[in-house]
Amino acid sequence: MEDRYKISDPQALKVVAHPLRGRLLGLLRTEGPATASELGRKTGESSGSTSYHLRELFKYGFIEEDPGGRDGRERRWRARHRYTSWNSREMVGVPGGREAVEVIRTRQAEVLAERILGFDEDDWPPEWVEAAGVDDHFAELPPQALAEFMRRAEELLGELTARYAGAQDSRPVHLFVGGFPQKREERT
Repeated sequence: MEDRYKISDPQALKVVAHPLRGRLLGLLRTEGPATASELGRKTGESSGSTSYHLRELFKYGFIEEDPGGRDGRERRWRARHRYTSWNSREMVGVPGGREAVEVIRTRQAEVLAERILGFDEDDWPPEWVEAAGVDDHFAELPPQALAEFMRRAEELLGELTARYAGAQDSRPVHLFVGGFPQKREERT
């Protein structure tokens, strides 16, 4: 699996922003190759629906047929990349790009809300309850410092993933990192 798929086509960004497609891609990235029927059972969707959305993900280069073969008559699909990224500045400069960035940002916020609201402390041991959560920080930074923060957060995640690979108590963890500048309030 390749590390990163850098999107420059606004349509590809919209394709992956679709809630079911994003979920299917996430399952293929975290749980490995699967058929449309297997993914349908996991998502509560029909195999026809998952098959259609898998074909859309394939058409835009997010997934590929698993060379491990078919499961009977069905294709097995796998993710081609670990991460999806795009340059917002470049994306908003092309026709349809601003809308695509707004769609994906909205979807990211929805996924964050789903993860927060779906976390039930009663389902997890105390060490997970203590570690899980969302922090809200405010700092005054120039753009190069925010870019460094984002880069170092990704580097730290890579280091921790490597260090704890195979740990008995590891679980899939959905992490969100974001930073957006705020306009200064006009003072009179």
